Amino acid sequence: MSLTTDTIILGINAYHGDSSACILVNGELIAAIEEERLRRIKHWAGFPSKAIEYCISESGVNPAKINHISYSRDPMANLHKKAMSALMQVPNLDFIKGRLANISKFRKGSPSISSALGVDIDHTKPRDHYVEHHKSHSASAFLVSPFEEAAVVSIDAFGDFRSTLLSHGKGSKIVPFSSVEYPHSLGLLYTALTQYLGFPYYGDEYKVMGLASYGQPVHIDELRNMITPIPNGKFKLNLKYFLHTTKGVATTWNDCSPTVGRIYSEYMEQRLGPARRDNQEITQRHKDLAASLQAVTEEIYLHVLREAQQVTKQKNLALAGGVAFNSVANGKILSNTDFEHIYIQSAAGDAGTALGSASYVQNSILNNKRRFVMSSSYWGPSYSDKEIEDALIQNEIAFRKFSDSDLFHTVATAISEGKIIGWFQGRVEWGPRALGNRSILVDPRRPDMPSILNDRIKRRENFRPFAPSILLENTSDYFEQSYPDPFMLKVYKIKEEKRPLIPAVTHVDGTGRLQTVSKDDNHRYWSLIKAFSEITGIPVLLNTSFNENEPIVCTPNEAIACFQRAHMDMLVAGNYVAELEANL
Repeated sequence: MSLTTDTIILGINAYHGDSSACILVNGELIAAIEEERLRRIKHWAGFPSKAIEYCISESGVNPAKINHISYSRDPMANLHKKAMSALMQVPNLDFIKGRLANISKFRKGSPSISSALGVDIDHTKPRDHYVEHHKSHSASAFLVSPFEEAAVVSIDAFGDFRSTLLSHGKGSKIVPFSSVEYPHSLGLLYTALTQYLGFPYYGDEYKVMGLASYGQPVHIDELRNMITPIPNGKFKLNLKYFLHTTKGVATTWNDCSPTVGRIYSEYMEQRLGPARRDNQEITQRHKDLAASLQAVTEEIYLHVLREAQQVTKQKNLALAGGVAFNSVANGKILSNTDFEHIYIQSAAGDAGTALGSASYVQNSILNNKRRFVMSSSYWGPSYSDKEIEDALIQNEIAFRKFSDSDLFHTVATAISEGKIIGWFQGRVEWGPRALGNRSILVDPRRPDMPSILNDRIKRRENFRPFAPSILLENTSDYFEQSYPDPFMLKVYKIKEEKRPLIPAVTHVDGTGRLQTVSKDDNHRYWSLIKAFSEITGIPVLLNTSFNENEPIVCTPNEAIACFQRAHMDMLVAGNYVAELEANL
């Protein structure tokens, strides 16, 4: 790929959960990936050297020609507040030294950058930009959206001492008008209750969202005691329930899966009873607490969004941050606010801040006109037929190769017969969802499929739901709301008369976290669902991520290993098909 461009921006999310990198060339996204996909450690936190190497390789850019490097964090933002908080929580010299050491890693000329790029950046002298965390989130939502103007909301746990930022986006500019700062955080509330309910690992919040559907919000008054809405779209925590302002919360972010220490206080246990340990039975009380948490989260979330709409007078909403992954809450926005259009990109969490910081530099700092809309999630590595065939041969896997038309009919038929398919196609998805390129696919008509997948393949809790992928043109036939979502970030009610037809993707409360699939965005996945529809009359497939307690597979070898380990019935990699029976 020959490039004669002037503006090349490397975006980096480093030393934080879901470390990642992307590269923009004259405002166009060329490549993006999370470090976890390459290191095979979930939510990997540290310096994303492998992600940077991939982005450079995929773009064909000479590293010496990179003009700008953007970081989705500004260590100097609110520095005095950070220092005062650290001193009040942990008056320990080693703790302060650790914070200062973390800040120093972001300085220009670090060995990590030079090593990853393969050039001496002191010689090439790209310009460094440190874009505050929530500005990066906001840019990752608005600047790659289809909107010329929109309300922009970033909401998560914390980043650069802030948990929420409300802004007005117009053209290439994002103008903040309200924020919520430390120690108050909706994301932190959700994480604290996630820990309390016995899910201690980084990123476990989605488990609680799934569990909530099995409960009733009978503890909502107690949860409302923990967080209170206040004017201007803000809110405050009742800090007695939390430890982060008194004892601090220990975290690890360096070259590992991140860990977060206990957030909930003894007072929370006094009010709610003993916390569940991760090996204890999940009772109805735990389900009801999860439902109560979800209900209060939605109240505060909608309170924030209504303020954003009222101030900006916009019908368009661009959303990002960890809380924007709460797909149940997202599915209620259109019916509970005056917004008419919503954009949440596939990597709306911290990984996406790499793209946000790069876009902020491109559009808001360098004042370039926006020219890129992120309508697809497929920005990671892809593999040629030869690479796939070589991997199959090296792993002594028997296979057949099909033409496209024969492939889609053959695989759709296998799915209709109850077989479990590992589907490996094209470029890796950007963000935490498998969206039809690294997916496990099964028949949504079979009510036993969720238990089979959870027990045999995914090895996870049985209360967790599976998502429907539906042809875009059939969405209104099956869902009460038909607003498209190619990134699987909204939960809608499935029409009552359709629930018996697709029980495997209908959650206990009659909802589904849909992915709409269009012919233009992913022709191969659309063609497979279309073939299944022609056989069964159902334009829906059950789609779950191609993995087994690991990051989603990236390479052919990883797909083959997961196929064998999980005893799937069929692996479809490109146009190559391997069947379990042929390889026993």
